[in-house]
Amino acid sequence: MNMRGFFFTIRPYILLIVACVVPFLQACENPVESKQAVVHHKKQRPSKSLPTKVTPVQRDSFCIAAVGDIMLGTSYPDSTTLPPDSARNSFKAVTAELKKADVAFGNLEGTLLDLGDPAHFKLHQRSKAYLFRMPTRYGSVLKDAGFNLLSLANNHINDFDLKGRNSTTKTLDSLGIHYAGLLTRPSTVFELNGIKYGFCSFAPNANTVSIHDMKGAARIIRKLKQRCDIVMVSFHGGGEGIDFEHVPFAVESYVGEKRGDVHAFAHNAIDAGADMIFGNGPHVNRALELYKNRLIAYSLGNFCTYKCVSVIGICGMAPLLKVYVNKKGEFLNGRIISFKQAHDKGLIRDTLDQAMLRIRMLTETDFPEAGLNISDSGEITVPPPFGNSLTKVTMPKE
Repeated sequence: MNMRGFFFTIRPYILLIVACVVPFLQACENPVESKQAVVHHKKQRPSKSLPTKVTPVQRDSFCIAAVGDIMLGTSYPDSTTLPPDSARNSFKAVTAELKKADVAFGNLEGTLLDLGDPAHFKLHQRSKAYLFRMPTRYGSVLKDAGFNLLSLANNHINDFDLKGRNSTTKTLDSLGIHYAGLLTRPSTVFELNGIKYGFCSFAPNANTVSIHDMKGAARIIRKLKQRCDIVMVSFHGGGEGIDFEHVPFAVESYVGEKRGDVHAFAHNAIDAGADMIFGNGPHVNRALELYKNRLIAYSLGNFCTYKCVSVIGICGMAPLLKVYVNKKGEFLNGRIISFKQAHDKGLIRDTLDQAMLRIRMLTETDFPEAGLNISDSGEITVPPPFGNSLTKVTMPKE
């Protein structure tokens, strides 16, 4: 077969191949015209990024606000000794200051208990309103005011025996308020803003950690300092009333009860590792002292005590002490803000600054070499040469 014959033989197959290839090439050149189905996908939203780890704010000072006795009225023997507003406005004058602090501390002078009979050993007081039974709902008043640390080491925590103590601790636990001072809770440790705080409290009374056991107190404090950055100590000690403003540098007694040597106790506590000491018990203010660059307040008096505690004269002077320390617990500076009490008005700001002036006078009298200056505005500083390394930190604006 010649070439011409071969061509005519395969010509039908060539035409068939061309007929199949042309449409395929056209489909490749014009994909939009293809009859294949077009799938529309939903637009994907950008995924949320994981939250970044928050780095704690680095600060060179921390503020502890401290006050004295707190007793918001008592339902025993009847409701006439309770405030008419259910104590809601008890701390209205000071709440803003308390909430500025890292730690807000006070001595809870009494129990949080709704119903219960007095302890048998207090039968002689049954007819008097000297047994402090605050309704448990008053715990929220303390929380809302800014308090996050309380001492329970005092004589009134036993007013309603075990039932009163248990109700008080249960109420505070439910509110997240830290506390110590009972044999069942000698100390507590908590962390705030990257700083670990330790707290313990002492008194000469039953069921509390003894103020008389110096070695035992030192052991508790040393263990806290090993675990914590800043260790705070409270004590309930000394005589009561207007005759007991001054620190006697000896064991004190009152109505036949030994109330401790508060000066020796405070120094022993700081030697063991305490960074600040807050005293209460005398119902009047006492001096401040700086010992080993740590601040001691020997008594912060009454602060918010409705009706059943005398607030006449110096007993009504109610200081708020603000202490600024570094991460080691060393004293940087401080401030005394004066309030006062009246049974018809409650707690109010004292523009005459009587509490500050009284504490300054007592400090200058009892500790003339205390190493502290208290200005007319209430600022507490360490004068040179002792304060050269301490007063470089500027006090935060109030």
